[in-house]
Amino acid sequence: MVIFEQHGVNEKELFRYFLLQSHQFPFHFHRAYELIYVNSGELYVSIDQKEYQLEENDLAFIFTNQIHEFKVADCSQVIIILFSPELIGDFYINYKGLIPDDNILHLKEKPDLEKLNCIYSQKSFLYALSAELISQKSFSPVNQSPQTKALYKILLYIEQNYSTDCTLKTIAKHLKYDYPYLSKLFVDQMNMTFTQYLNNYRISQACYLLKNSYQPIGEIALDCGYSNLRTFHRNFRKITNMSPKEYRELD
Repeated sequence: MVIFEQHGVNEKELFRYFLLQSHQFPFHFHRAYELIYVNSGELYVSIDQKEYQLEENDLAFIFTNQIHEFKVADCSQVIIILFSPELIGDFYINYKGLIPDDNILHLKEKPDLEKLNCIYSQKSFLYALSAELISQKSFSPVNQSPQTKALYKILLYIEQNYSTDCTLKTIAKHLKYDYPYLSKLFVDQMNMTFTQYLNNYRISQACYLLKNSYQPIGEIALDCGYSNLRTFHRNFRKITNMSPKEYRELD
């Protein structure tokens, strides 16, 4: 299972939530809306190149196809909720093509996940958040430059092919772009090289699988694009400052 892949594309009543402990995920996007709620600690979130520092009870309401990432400030526990636009169809239709100028809300009480066990309670919860967002924020039309569109295509290709031998030269050929142009664009837009991003993406997927599956570490490495287990361990430690085994055992 891959948590951020193709969400909201095929499932018209998708509503999925999970807890993440001291987790981070590099820039990505998806059709589904995403809520990131800070249960404890602090979290840094970047949405469409805007930086936010979230504290306890803060929530990021991320719109469909907004490029975003999140990083732990120290130690944090967050609730991630992914849901398809169709669950709040009226809101989606009325605000399609718009994004909030500020994606952050401060909630007065923690979401009670145990009560979100049917589509009616889910819709009620989501529409209440949508109403709060509308009352507090202003909205602007989505404006994608040619560079942003090219970046979306690269990130989508990575999402679909990170478990294989994924290279920027392969992507350039597939997308019919000039390789040096894509290489420079990626660094300019992401502030890191393609290889650095790919490793971060793969290791973030591995972190999720380590915490949410019983797969052997070697199998997880293969599923995340590492045919060499030594390379996987080296990159994992470089990015997380611990081994995969230590991460899996982390409370």
